[in-house]
Amino acid sequence: MVELTIDGRQVRVASGTSIWEAARQAGISIPALCHDPGLEPVGVCRLCVVDVGERVLAASCVRGCSEGMTVTTQSDSIDLHRRQLTRLLLSEHPSPCQKQQQTGDCSLEKLGSQFGLIGPDTPTLQSEHGSPRSQDHSSPVIAVDHQACILCDRCIRACDDIQSNDVIGRTGKGAGARIAFDFDQPMGDSSCVSCGECSAACPTGALVGHTLTQPVVDRDQMTAVDTVCPYCGVGCAVTAWTHQDTIVELEGRSSPVNQGRLCVKGRYGWDYTLHPHRLTRPLIRRESAYPKGPLSPEVKGSPPGSGNKPGGLVDLDTVMPAFREASWEEALELIGQKLTSIRDTHGSDSLAGFGSAKGSNEEAYLFQRFVRAGLGTNNVDHCTRLCHASSVAALMETIGSGAVTNVFADVARADVALVTGSNTTANHPVAATFIKQAARAGTQLIVVDVRRNTIADHATHFAQIQPGTDVAFYNSLLHVLSRDGLLDHDYIATHTENFEALQALVATDYSPEQASTICGVPPEQIEAIAHTIGQATPPGGGGAMMVFWGMGISQHVTGTDNARCLISLCLATGNVGRPGTGLHPLRGQNNVQGASDAGLIPMVFPDYQPVTDDDVRRKFENAWGNDLDAKPGLTVVEIMAGALEGSVRGLYIMGENPFISDPNANKVRQALSALDFLAIQDIFLTETAEFADVILPAGSYFEKTGTYTNTDRRVQLGRPVVDPPGEARQDWEILCEVSRRVGLASDYDSVSDIFDEFTSLTRNYQGLTHEVLGTTGRLWPCPDPETDEGTQILFGDGFPTSNGRGRFVPCPYQPADELPDDEFPFVLNTGRVLEHWHTGSMT
Repeated sequence: MVELTIDGRQVRVASGTSIWEAARQAGISIPALCHDPGLEPVGVCRLCVVDVGERVLAASCVRGCSEGMTVTTQSDSIDLHRRQLTRLLLSEHPSPCQKQQQTGDCSLEKLGSQFGLIGPDTPTLQSEHGSPRSQDHSSPVIAVDHQACILCDRCIRACDDIQSNDVIGRTGKGAGARIAFDFDQPMGDSSCVSCGECSAACPTGALVGHTLTQPVVDRDQMTAVDTVCPYCGVGCAVTAWTHQDTIVELEGRSSPVNQGRLCVKGRYGWDYTLHPHRLTRPLIRRESAYPKGPLSPEVKGSPPGSGNKPGGLVDLDTVMPAFREASWEEALELIGQKLTSIRDTHGSDSLAGFGSAKGSNEEAYLFQRFVRAGLGTNNVDHCTRLCHASSVAALMETIGSGAVTNVFADVARADVALVTGSNTTANHPVAATFIKQAARAGTQLIVVDVRRNTIADHATHFAQIQPGTDVAFYNSLLHVLSRDGLLDHDYIATHTENFEALQALVATDYSPEQASTICGVPPEQIEAIAHTIGQATPPGGGGAMMVFWGMGISQHVTGTDNARCLISLCLATGNVGRPGTGLHPLRGQNNVQGASDAGLIPMVFPDYQPVTDDDVRRKFENAWGNDLDAKPGLTVVEIMAGALEGSVRGLYIMGENPFISDPNANKVRQALSALDFLAIQDIFLTETAEFADVILPAGSYFEKTGTYTNTDRRVQLGRPVVDPPGEARQDWEILCEVSRRVGLASDYDSVSDIFDEFTSLTRNYQGLTHEVLGTTGRLWPCPDPETDEGTQILFGDGFPTSNGRGRFVPCPYQPADELPDDEFPFVLNTGRVLEHWHTGSMT
């Protein structure tokens, strides 16, 4: 610690703190244009200069504090210096610049006003000499105005240091100096990923979001609402700025999750809330539209381009004539009547429900409660069945928990990071920034995938395996680690069981030479990767390896075996339960973790409590007031098969689009057509809704309250930003109404009441409330929510298994059932595009 005096005030700060930061902590404001607390200081604008008793003024952002230092931040000479610099910068600045026109938030023009250089009675300072520098509107989301650029380099540092994208640099000299993208290409033609970090960092109108198309609105006239991003499982904290019930912009919020950074969807992907195709009134299928079937050209299977599908939505002109608008009362009564009729005639198991991983914890809890206690069946599931269910099955079997062991930001403490089956920069772009930063800081990054993706550009090792050969590859790594004495036998003996069976398996058929003939990775590369892992995490040496995987691992016929191998790799090297270690299946949608925690799974109640356990079942019967079924229900795939067979006759779908997202579209089309009754609750008329009997309009993510649990296990509170359009209602309100109409009491006054009931029935969420979550949320489990952020690292003292040990599950390699041959010589490998989301109804 050092002690110094700033403007006559005694200040004590940590050694190494800059003068600018010390002043900020003391509540003293020093102007700056090139500096931002989240960026490395460079001291190029010189506006932050202060007097430290030396011959010249010192740039406070780069000058460190020293013991006994006396600092003056305001004086006539300092003010004159700042005023002259501001005048010079304004002389080449467009007046007003684009940012000032749109938000009244240009930092340079604010300084100009502060120094009396801008105002209704002051002449323009813009130079008459020279032609204006160019503008660039090639990017779909960011406008570039080189005339407004002051060369502060904040955009360069934001792109490089925060996002690790390295797109922006400088070109030219003297008066011709300017920022450039890649090799001086237009921004839209460069490798820019449109994350908007540069425009967020820019203090002027040099880089401004195209989506800021509202009339001039000063920040002082806007309303700021803290909420959470609705897209992937990272769960970035955002602040939504609104004016007159319209979202104007989103910005990243400083939180433990994203530390202020966002991706293109998180920053710009909110305009779907304003789309004219939003559902605003309940719809009932006309009698003339039976028998049911696909309505729009795309869903009917017509050639591509034969229909109009704007924004991922169906052609309303074609589809809407099949439906008529109805009152809420009529639509709800019809749903209740149809569901109870099917239940009474064919039994409860003839009904089923698809919930959503895009809804909140409260909505997931209410939905499975509605299906179980209202309809009387455990036939309830959601999209986790088609993404990470295989990962969860492997995790539950081996370590007793399906959740991640460490938060993704913990990769900064890892010596080795393994990323496999994950196009992280497209699927989880903000999490990818932490991985890229770790690699730059010295973490050895290993990327294993069937195709090279951009995260591999940062890797120490990239292994391009043949599709479906993950098990052979990871068994070979274990073979080398075991052969060369690179396993942590102390950890194995203390914390695991069944290691001998694994060792026997990998010792025989999985030498690098043998595995190479299967997976296509050269033997020497397998050896090198194994030694990177073993040498960085030597037995008893305290090193750390963290493993991330995505749906390239789980969405496979051997997905569970793939995950078992990754778990074995961590257990065998002692890389669980410590900083920088652990297992992290990156969740796909924003609330896959929470929806699963809340019980949207056919074989378990909330908190993964088995439906077959009599004591557990009685607990939920007492809470919900109805008898509950003792047998596990059907999965998503089984429900569709049941609809085809005629055993499932009624289906309620909330926030899912299985016609597009579920496997075997032809079978799904037939199954949806075969249902006696289909109710849809959604924000758009999706392809699946074309088969519906009743469609209910729901509020979007930005129009409702609820909690969401991200891939880190962090529970965060989403807040309403704008009102739902027309007669659309929040999902929880709709579910309460539907539940009442099938005989299930649902008398909740607020979303927080639902959350309180949910947490009272679960172990991991106990003690959490909406009030406690605040703006940063809590990680479950959270022993003391009032004072503790929650548990960042799980299983440091054992596993939640019957004997407290993790279990090795040996997995022999099994070739895929279908392999390329002369008739079909290709393998289809699908993946997400950065700008695209799910079935196209939100992007």
